[in-house]
Amino acid sequence: MVTELSRWLHVMGVIVWVGGMFFAYMALRPAAAQVLAPPQRLPLWHRTLARFFQWVWLSVGLLLASGLQMTIGMGGHAAPLHVKLMLILGVIMMIVFAHVSFAPFGRLGRAVAAEDWPAGGVALGQIRRLVGINLVLGIVTVTIATAGRLIFR
Repeated sequence: MVTELSRWLHVMGVIVWVGGMFFAYMALRPAAAQVLAPPQRLPLWHRTLARFFQWVWLSVGLLLASGLQMTIGMGGHAAPLHVKLMLILGVIMMIVFAHVSFAPFGRLGRAVAAEDWPAGGVALGQIRRLVGINLVLGIVTVTIATAGRLIFR
């Protein structure tokens, strides 16, 4: 029962985090850039990311707890290679997210509050690049999760 619950929590965390990054990067970003000027676009991004990041922090906690529980259940260091790779990539993604959350997102918030649109644009550009990196890492991790047994025999 614990394994099924851990697996479900893990998948839900992935759906929220990777799915949210995909939506933000592939749908919201291009649409907002097309129809909104920086004085409207940057506050929208700040408010949207503030809400999304709350869910990502929850997802990070769920992913870390459930992933470690499942890895320990597989024998910890004796777990299959694809499980170890998922753990490594997941931790890298968490570090990148923590950096985004504390550094460029903080700068975006300060720029929006000061109505400093050029500085906000720089911060949003940094967030965009790092979210793009994390989205690629997330897709690679999902690929390893679903095909890892076949790829890493």
